Amino acid sequence: SNLLSHLLTHKNHFSHSSLSHQQNHHHHHHHHTMFSTSLKQTTRHTLKSSISSHSRISLSHTQKRFLNLHEYQAHALFRKYGIEVPRGREAETADDALSIAQGFNGTDAVVKAQVLAGGRGKGKFTNGFEGGVHVTFDLDEVKRISSQMLGQTLVTKQTGARGRPCNLVYVQERLYARRETYFSVLLDRKSGCIVLLGSKKGGMNIEDVARDSPQDISKVYIDVKKGIEDGVAEKLARDMGFAPQAVKQAADEITKLYNLFVENDCTLLEINPMIETPEHQVVCVDAKVNIDDNADFRQKELFAMKDESQEDPRDVKAAKIGLQYIGLDGNIGCIVNGAGLAMATMDIIKLYGGEPANF
Repeated sequence: SNLLSHLLTHKNHFSHSSLSHQQNHHHHHHHHTMFSTSLKQTTRHTLKSSISSHSRISLSHTQKRFLNLHEYQAHALFRKYGIEVPRGREAETADDALSIAQGFNGTDAVVKAQVLAGGRGKGKFTNGFEGGVHVTFDLDEVKRISSQMLGQTLVTKQTGARGRPCNLVYVQERLYARRETYFSVLLDRKSGCIVLLGSKKGGMNIEDVARDSPQDISKVYIDVKKGIEDGVAEKLARDMGFAPQAVKQAADEITKLYNLFVENDCTLLEINPMIETPEHQVVCVDAKVNIDDNADFRQKELFAMKDESQEDPRDVKAAKIGLQYIGLDGNIGCIVNGAGLAMATMDIIKLYGGEPANF
C-alpha cells in the first residue's frame, strides 16, 4: 500500500518516500495488471518498489509520467486564481536575483533552487554548495547564494547521484508565520473522490506526522459532481488550527485551490506550509503541482511550461515520437509489445547476467 492509502485508512505504518511520488501508485494486486494499466502514471521510484524483489533492476532516478510544475510556475497559476502567495519572481542570473530582492524594500529574501525534486533544502550541489533553499538577510547574500546555485547540479534524496540542473532560482520575500499548516488535494482511486488533506502540523514531513500522530491529519472526501459544499472548507480550516480571525480567508483559499485542482486536471496539489501571519493573513508560501499528462490536449498553456532540462534526454526524445519508454541503467535495449512481455524480457536478461537499458 502507498502512503496515501495509509493516510486514508489511519494505518500506523508509513513509507518513507515522498507523498508526492507515492500518490502516483495504483492499487492493483499483481504485476501484470499494474504495468498493463498504469504504466503512464508510474514513476521509476514506483517501478523500483514494485519489481526490485522480482528482478532486482537498478533504477537511479525518477521517471515522471505527469507534468510537474516548478514552484514559481505553480505560484503564477495560484495568482490567476486569487490565491495569496509571497511576492517573488524567477531569476536566470545572480544580477536578476539581486534586482528582484531590491524590490522587496529591505525585507529578507528566500532564494530557492528551481529543481523538480523533493528534498531541496537538504540537497547538495556538485560544486560543494549545500542546500537548495536559503534565507538571506542582505542583498549581497542574495547575489552570492544565487551565483552558487545557478548553472550547477543539485543532488537530493530524490534525484539519484546524477542530480538535476538548476537553471533558475525563485527569489521570494520572507514572511513570518505565527502558524504553519499542511494542505494538499489528491485523487483517491478507491473511493472515486478527490480528497482534501489538512494538518495543523505544517512545515515538516507529512509522512512523519502520519506515522507519529495520524489524529492530526484531517481528511475530507469531495464528490466531484457536487464540489465543496457549504461549511466543508470552514470546518477543515478550523481543524487545521487557523485562528478565528483567519478561518474565513483560509476556507476561501481552500476552495480556490480545489477549483484550481479540478479545472487544471491536477493529480496532486501540495502546500507545505500554508501559513498564518501575525496579522492573520493566510499565505501559500510553498507549492507543488502535478498535472495529468493525459490532459495535455486541453491544458496547452500549462504543458508549454514543461522544463525538459529536468528530464532524461532519452525520455524526452521518446515522448516526442510517441513511445512509452522508461530509461534504465543497463546496456541491452528492449523493444517489446506490452508491459507483461517487457517484464518477462527484463527477467530473462537479468537471469543471464545482463542489464536492461529500458522498460
